[in-house]
Amino acid sequence: MKIVFIKRYFKLVLGCLITMMLLSQCKQEYDPQIETKTTGLLVVEGFLNSGQGPTTIHLSRSTGLEDAILKPEFSAQVSVEGEDGSSIALFGNGNGEYSITQLTLNNSVKYRLNIRTADGKEYVSDYGSVKYTPAIDSITWQQENDGLRIYANAHDPQNETKYYQWKYEETWEFHSAYYNNLKYIFDPVTAAPVAVDYKYSDQHNDTTVYQCWNTLSSSSITLGSTEKLTSDVVYLPVQYIDPHSEKLSVLYSLKLRQYAISHDEYLFLQKMKKNTEQLGTIFDPQPSEISGNIHCLTDPTEPVIGYVEISEEQVKRIFISSSQLPDWNYNPSCVFIEIANKPDSIKEYGVGLMPTFAAKTDPLRGIISFYASTPPCVDCTLRGVHQKPDFWP
Repeated sequence: MKIVFIKRYFKLVLGCLITMMLLSQCKQEYDPQIETKTTGLLVVEGFLNSGQGPTTIHLSRSTGLEDAILKPEFSAQVSVEGEDGSSIALFGNGNGEYSITQLTLNNSVKYRLNIRTADGKEYVSDYGSVKYTPAIDSITWQQENDGLRIYANAHDPQNETKYYQWKYEETWEFHSAYYNNLKYIFDPVTAAPVAVDYKYSDQHNDTTVYQCWNTLSSSSITLGSTEKLTSDVVYLPVQYIDPHSEKLSVLYSLKLRQYAISHDEYLFLQKMKKNTEQLGTIFDPQPSEISGNIHCLTDPTEPVIGYVEISEEQVKRIFISSSQLPDWNYNPSCVFIEIANKPDSIKEYGVGLMPTFAAKTDPLRGIISFYASTPPCVDCTLRGVHQKPDFWP
């Protein structure tokens, strides 16, 4: 069972299109007069996984248009109900998230999501059947417009899926532009740097600030349909990496998640995609009213932001190395200067910079001058984490 929502969707679907009024000599502020009922609406995010793996549902409440945030919904009771009378509880972690390590569903039974909030209201989704999701055949890529495009390849031999959605998590290793084995020595009175010295007695490089990783989850809605094709085969782009991006400077990995969805959810997500990704100017499509399949039993007139279906999740991962892209030409564009190892020089030239390694030394390895650069170019932990992922080669 899968629930897909966008955190900022409520302020688009329930708001009015902000109109820019241009007069000959002045600008006039436009107040869209947002009604009170656009705040405090229940928003449901995540998916219920009928396949292998954990399930996490995030519940929150919409706030005012000016806040652009969601407030977690605490102390709710969340469960998956079967038409056969079965009920599977999800457990809260105190931050608006409710999860279970593994759902066990009967393919012959229809299920729905049930939510009981602390204020006594009850919300349910429509009952639905478990949907089969075909496996991801492969993940391929090719260079396009100096960047790199990643494609999902899948097929359903029964020709029954027709509608697909993809999500992904991308992780990449990156390195600082320069090695670092120096540290500043600070004046105990002024706390200003007055000299540099080696971090370690054997003068080895500090790898904890040189090698890092970053992980991001997809934020856009990626859909595909084979409705107009004679066979249920998809070959569609799911991600594009900009030219010369740091993501491909060392090693990049994409973990792709694939879901089978119904025609109704496909239309629902298409409207959400239009409202959240294309809206932005007076020439873009206006927000459409989108009705999901989650309802408030306590107050049938109350809007709920959400759509629930039953599906399994298929997962596949790909790695792409910088050695496979010899002409990628990533350039960190870092400042790199030499500074004399003297208080006055450091004060004049070293403000805002970090030392890297010695430029000139005396016969006893004393540091006469050193190289320095901006902190993000020396310390990768300012932009990522120095913790190798478990799945990293």
